[in-house]
Amino acid sequence: MATTAFKGNPVTTSGELPAVGTTAPAFELVGTDLGPVTSESLAGKKLILNIFPSVDTGVCAQSVRTFHEKASGLADTVVVNISADLPFAHKRFCASEDIENATAGSTFRSDFATDYGVKMTDGPMAGLCARSVVVVDAQGKVVHTQLVDEITTEPDYDSALAAVN
Repeated sequence: MATTAFKGNPVTTSGELPAVGTTAPAFELVGTDLGPVTSESLAGKKLILNIFPSVDTGVCAQSVRTFHEKASGLADTVVVNISADLPFAHKRFCASEDIENATAGSTFRSDFATDYGVKMTDGPMAGLCARSVVVVDAQGKVVHTQLVDEITTEPDYDSALAAVN
């Protein structure tokens, strides 16, 4: 188990993020079209897994905007925005923000949060994903991880983007 915080109070997660240098766990999420978003369908691409509690909070929404802005021009790179939000919420958010071609994945029918060690097991947001980032190279290896120390703060975008290169 790992520990993060929500408004200064410790929050435990279901496990640890995948270790750098290991093969990223396979995943299947639900996309905005209610179809699958899988690690298999994204194979051969570099992935930035932007993991957060809910797109309906300011910091989470900002992380989607910022990764979209900073990573949209990177070759063979896909940002996957992952939360327990229903696919409809992801779709509504992206439409209202004019974010096109964003990949969103809902964990609502998935073991992703447990498999990646990011499911918060206590605190007021228990059951949701802890804010974190996992960068996976085109060969499926984890090259960067960050469990953000405080859920109410943004991830380290620069380190994640540097790991893509």
